[in-house]
Amino acid sequence: MTDNTLEENETIEMKLLLEAIHLKYGYNFKDYANAHTKRRLRNRLKMSGMTTYTDMMRRIIYDEPFFNELLMDLSINVTEMFRDPWFYLKVREELIPRLKTYSFIKVWHAGCSAGQEVYSMSILLEEEGMKKRSQVYATDFNELILEKAKAGIYPLDVMKTYTSNYQKAGGTGDFSDYYTADDKNVILKRGLREKVLFSSHNLVTDGVFGEMHLIFCRNVLIYFNRKLQNQVLQLFYDSLIPGGYLCLGSKESLKFTDFTDRFDVVSKKEKIYRKKLMAE
Repeated sequence: MTDNTLEENETIEMKLLLEAIHLKYGYNFKDYANAHTKRRLRNRLKMSGMTTYTDMMRRIIYDEPFFNELLMDLSINVTEMFRDPWFYLKVREELIPRLKTYSFIKVWHAGCSAGQEVYSMSILLEEEGMKKRSQVYATDFNELILEKAKAGIYPLDVMKTYTSNYQKAGGTGDFSDYYTADDKNVILKRGLREKVLFSSHNLVTDGVFGEMHLIFCRNVLIYFNRKLQNQVLQLFYDSLIPGGYLCLGSKESLKFTDFTDRFDVVSKKEKIYRKKLMAE
């Protein structure tokens, strides 16, 4: 059997595997970037000791705990508090003064993963005196990771990085005031969960979150193909108020999408965009 035939067979098996996931559990990964999906599936195949995706498909259908392990692989869960501190500094210095002109704001963290960026924004809103007149929505399609986000418990060994990020992001207080610690973990203060609603939402299949002033979806679109990127950007466009802000990840852009002309660039480096007003 030639290498081309082996690769062709593997591609067919992977497509059938993704179709089985969609039919059995309702998760649609068919428009995720091919390289990302291949890498995650190959890693799980190797770790599980199976030799073919056909074997994996059979186990996924009949073994939900195994599927949940694979779901964690396919989810995008790499993040940290105040990730890219220069981005949060720009939000604090440029967006917050504009958002303060509203009597009440709604913020959506789409693809919130384990919640680190949600709590970062919660701290920022609190320090800027905006917590009581805001509502934050934190969503992810993976309900297992949402439970971790709700708990707000993180390994103690990451706090040095988080503290440094907080300081570089313009934090005005002492970061240690926002958590308690034991010998292994830190637990974020319960007050940071106030005005935050965690809920399940799938960017691929679910609908609009209406009247948002600010949407964060950082380092998620890079895992989608162009068709799905445009679909999700349409969702964000429809969810934002005119003049609302969309924040993408450092490796993402509206360039070469269907939405280049429907947003103004607020900050090119930080990938912050503003939905154009109707009159513009």
